[in-house]
Amino acid sequence: MTSIKRQPFKASLIDWLAEVWLIFWSLVKIMVPVLLVVRLVEIAGWIDDLGLLIQPLMVLVGLPGEMGLVWMATMVGNIYTGMAVFYQLGLGEQVTVAQVSVIGSMMLIAHSLPVEVAIARATGVSLWFTLLLRIGGALLLGLVLNGIYNYFSLLQTPAPLLWQPEIADSSWAGWLLTQGQTLLAALLIIAGLTLLIRILRLLGIERLIHLVLEPFLRALGIGVKASNIMLVGLTLGLSFGGGLLIREARSGSIGGKDIFMTMAFLGLCHSLIEDTLLILLLGADLTTILWGRLAFSLLVIILFAHLFKQIPDKRLKWFYRSPSGAPANKAD
Repeated sequence: MTSIKRQPFKASLIDWLAEVWLIFWSLVKIMVPVLLVVRLVEIAGWIDDLGLLIQPLMVLVGLPGEMGLVWMATMVGNIYTGMAVFYQLGLGEQVTVAQVSVIGSMMLIAHSLPVEVAIARATGVSLWFTLLLRIGGALLLGLVLNGIYNYFSLLQTPAPLLWQPEIADSSWAGWLLTQGQTLLAALLIIAGLTLLIRILRLLGIERLIHLVLEPFLRALGIGVKASNIMLVGLTLGLSFGGGLLIREARSGSIGGKDIFMTMAFLGLCHSLIEDTLLILLLGADLTTILWGRLAFSLLVIILFAHLFKQIPDKRLKWFYRSPSGAPANKAD
C-alpha cells in the first residue's frame, strides 16, 4: 500500500520538476541573449547618448532635461539602474514630489524594455505594439500628471530622498554574478509559484480566485481563463513571471484576444508591490504611483478593448500572433 501511495507522489513530483524546468528554460532563452546585448550597449555608452536625445520630451512633462538619462537607463536597464542614475546626478535635491511622481510613474510603465518586450513577443504580442503602448503610455501619463499638478499646485514641496544606492561592481565578474543571482531568484520564484498553483487547484481555491477576478476581467474585455496570467503579472511582474506567462500563452487554453488584452494591461501595470516600493524610495507620492497608475491603466485598456472589437480578425496579426509551440488558437 505504501509503495502504491509513493508512485503517484513520485509521478507528481517529477511532473512538477519538469514543468518548472520547461518554464525556467523558456525564460532563460529569452533573458540571457537580451541581457548580453544590453550589457554591450551600456559599455558602448549609447544609453547616455540616447538619454540626451530625449531631453526635450522631459521638458514637455515638466522635468529637468537630465531626467532623460534616468528614464533611458530605466528603459534599457531596469528600475534599479534608473534609480542609481537619479542619485548620481544629484536630482533628488532639485526636484519636487510632483516631479518625482511624474518620472516615477513613467519609469513604472516603461522599464526593462529589452527583456519585457521580448517576453511579450514570446506570448504573441507584436514588438511594435508593446513599445508604442509602454513608451507612449508613459509619456501620456506624464503629461496628464504634470498638467494636474501644475493646475492645482499639488505636491510642490521638495522631494525627500529615502534611498542611496550601493556602489555597484561594474566589472564583467560583478555583472555575471548579479545576472546569475537574478536567474536563480527567477527559478526559485517559478518553482514556488507553480507549486502554489497546484496546491490551490487541488484545494479548489484557484476556481474561487477566478470567480473573484471575473468582474474585473470582464470590465477589461478579458476572459476568466486569463486569471493566472493576470495574478502573476500584477504580483511578480513580467521579468520574474515571464516564464509562466509564456507557458500559459502557449498552452492553447486561452484565446488570442484574451492573451493580447491581458499582456496589454500588464504592460502598463505590473509588479504592483516591489516596483511601487522602489519608486516610493525616491520620494514619489504613493497615491500617484499606485492608484493613479492603476486607474490610468484601467481606463486605457477599457478604451482599447472597445476599439479592439472593431478591428477585423484579418487585421489582428498586426497586434497578435499565436506564439510558436502553441496549438491552433482562435482569436476569440
